[in-house]
Amino acid sequence: MSTTEKITFLLNWRATPYHAPVYLANSKGFFKEEGLQVAIFQPNDPSDVTEIIGSGKIDLGFKAMIHTLAGKARGYPIKSIGSLLDEPFTGVVYLKDSGITTDFQSLKGKRIGYVGEFGKIQIDELTRHYGMTPEDYTAVRCGMNVSKAIIRGDIDAGIGLENVQMVELAEWLASQGRSRDDVQMLRIDELAELGCCCFCTILYIGNEKFLEENPEKVRKFMKACKKATDFVIAEPEKAWAEYLDIFPYLNTVVDRKIFERSFAYLSDSLANVERDWKKVTNYGKRLLVLPESFEANYTNEFLTWDIKENDIDPTLNQQLMKEHQASCAIRGGCRRMIPKVEKLSA
Repeated sequence: MSTTEKITFLLNWRATPYHAPVYLANSKGFFKEEGLQVAIFQPNDPSDVTEIIGSGKIDLGFKAMIHTLAGKARGYPIKSIGSLLDEPFTGVVYLKDSGITTDFQSLKGKRIGYVGEFGKIQIDELTRHYGMTPEDYTAVRCGMNVSKAIIRGDIDAGIGLENVQMVELAEWLASQGRSRDDVQMLRIDELAELGCCCFCTILYIGNEKFLEENPEKVRKFMKACKKATDFVIAEPEKAWAEYLDIFPYLNTVVDRKIFERSFAYLSDSLANVERDWKKVTNYGKRLLVLPESFEANYTNEFLTWDIKENDIDPTLNQQLMKEHQASCAIRGGCRRMIPKVEKLSA
């Protein structure tokens, strides 16, 4: 007699279009095929995710790479077991009429919104890099409401994603008869000279005790998520339609465009990329959120498929993605960039 094994899973944000793989793994029966019953939860505050998973109250979840590293450094026993979104462009999002320009020093005297404390830490570090101080701007914690805060005029700019907040603001501008191009971004990776946006890669993470005690269960979970990701990439229109059956309220122009703009970022291998972890670990030490002795907390041991190696120049890859996403913003549709093959890491 077969038994069903239970797993709890916490999103990094309210349910959004790029979460489709984990929800479709459930609705299409891929978890059930693996003998799993997965309960998916949404956070009240995205800043609480690492603590909740680290405490063992939830088994697995999604979180950005920089937060996963910082959470571990703070004593939360968490580890990345795979990637959902690879290097989504992240930065200070603003409207052209805000008085902000491509010059970082134009942020002087401005109100800058951020989701959680590490957003503020990043901006504070950049102020020092550009001859300013944290007192030169006003930090405003906005949680999941950066776009709304910009629209209301509560802040002049805020930290956001190219595939989410920039889409929300572009469509709001269009509804006001303004150009979608009036929303701009100062990319943090370019300002900080990181060479990639990997600090905001969205990861599958887990409680270390749960991972250690349930390796086969975790492998089954990741196998089901891989199958769902393959389905989304191969048949995006069908996947979107099925996702809307789960969340009808996402049937909006904005959410459809978020789905399209997230599509190229979906990791087809789900692998953690060693090169990216090295860069972001060093960045975390530079931000003083990681001690010098810190070792990155990730593994690919729960991925049971082949992960190909490639030495594509990451700077070139980022430029190609920038051009690709700009084209997607104009043309629409779900389109992948050149096949992205990641380095195998242990």
